[in-house]
Amino acid sequence: MKAVSRGSDLGCSSIQIFNQSPRAWKPTAYGEDDFTAFREAMDDSGVETVIIHAVYLINCATPEPELRAKSLASLTHALRIGDAIGATGVVLHPGARKDAELAPAIERAGSVIGEAIADSENCPVLIEQMAGHRGILGHDFDEIAALTEAAGGGERVGLCLDSCHLFAAGIDIRTVEGISAMVDEIDSKLGLSRLKALHINDSMTPFGSKRDRHADLGEGEIGEEALSLLLSEPSFEGLTATLETPGKDKGGATGEDVEFARELRKRGQELRAGEASGI
Repeated sequence: MKAVSRGSDLGCSSIQIFNQSPRAWKPTAYGEDDFTAFREAMDDSGVETVIIHAVYLINCATPEPELRAKSLASLTHALRIGDAIGATGVVLHPGARKDAELAPAIERAGSVIGEAIADSENCPVLIEQMAGHRGILGHDFDEIAALTEAAGGGERVGLCLDSCHLFAAGIDIRTVEGISAMVDEIDSKLGLSRLKALHINDSMTPFGSKRDRHADLGEGEIGEEALSLLLSEPSFEGLTATLETPGKDKGGATGEDVEFARELRKRGQELRAGEASGI
């Protein structure tokens, strides 16, 4: 319940939580009383939506039987908790193939995702678009489409976009035209209905660097104007959005950061309206 109260205190309308320690396999043992208390806390707060981030240790693409079993169990557990608390989805880093061939790695990852979905009820898996560092799956929409198909292609396979990852992967989000081209690509290769969530952050590293290094909004290589255009993209309206910024004291986003993100969105809407009117 601390996540709900902290999110409410910061003025958030959505929050992202881990269902257990993000760097450990041992699951937290929750019961129905915990789920009821969480749902009641949400109802009593200004927080409207919650997403879960799967633990970082999961590697759905691994060929190692033990790691595969742990990854499947952890993802399934997260989805069941998502079912219990009404989460928008479970955000998943789809896996790393290291030096292995791409196609078999995608099939392995899709198989784990599909099995976890089959062993849970409603909560979607949201494949996170990645920055493209060596061997990591899911940096472009062709790979995400292939992962989606390998997982069975059902409506419970969704997408989470990350602004730093997009920029680092070489997807140009610095202009309205670039953002529109990205949206069109998502629509043609996946369908926009799969897009459920956003991670918003700046990038410490340059365009196309393939390095995942988050920065506070406006303090990195993407910059305020590009972020304002991204935040005001009309097709993103109503999506669950999470600030994944380090914060000035490295303690995470603050209430001021949340308000600044809203200010950037408003600024982007004004920029877009000005362009549309020819001003």
